[in-house]
Amino acid sequence: MASSGTRLIPTNRGRPRDHRIDEAVLAATMRLLEEGGYADFTLEAVAVRAGTTKPAIRRRWPSRRHLVVDALVATMGDAPTPDTGCTHCDLIAGIATLTAAFAGPGTRRVWPALVADIAADPALAEDFFTRLFDPRRAATATALRRGIDRGDIRPDADLDLLLDLLASTTYYRALFGHLPITDTLAEDIVMIVMSGVATPSWRAQHERPHVQP
Repeated sequence: MASSGTRLIPTNRGRPRDHRIDEAVLAATMRLLEEGGYADFTLEAVAVRAGTTKPAIRRRWPSRRHLVVDALVATMGDAPTPDTGCTHCDLIAGIATLTAAFAGPGTRRVWPALVADIAADPALAEDFFTRLFDPRRAATATALRRGIDRGDIRPDADLDLLLDLLASTTYYRALFGHLPITDTLAEDIVMIVMSGVATPSWRAQHERPHVQP
């Protein structure tokens, strides 16, 4: 019998989660999406490619759609937009992670179908916004506020509109595929947006001079 005041601590806490399985499943997911697209994507195929079992995947992700969202998070990363001391440099670096991810065949092939699933499934939509959309948007919003504090962006700028403008071109091209997602797209987007909301001091330093033909 335990002495008075002694707390018995259970020794069986269950098997710890093996993060190597998580990494293998996420990597297998993106490879399969690149190879076969979203329509033919199955958890059975992921299990075989990752060297695990479907029940092991189900314990981690409630559906294949939630797995795809997590794979996108892993592909795009969740690092905040950097603070380099240069407003347009920060924004270009942040948007470039988005354009780089959507330029890959796996992300590009899954995006239209995933958007349709998000629209039809509130739980999936909440997961997408919580895990991917909102953190990226918040990081870019922080970079824009730094730009206001530096005197680069007008203080009356509509931040929500700016956030939509900065990201929407990449999402739009990934959704419809009418134009390519180029290596310079992030810089092109940021410089066009900045030309509309920058302060005179930023314009004087960074806008390209007009050259007469």
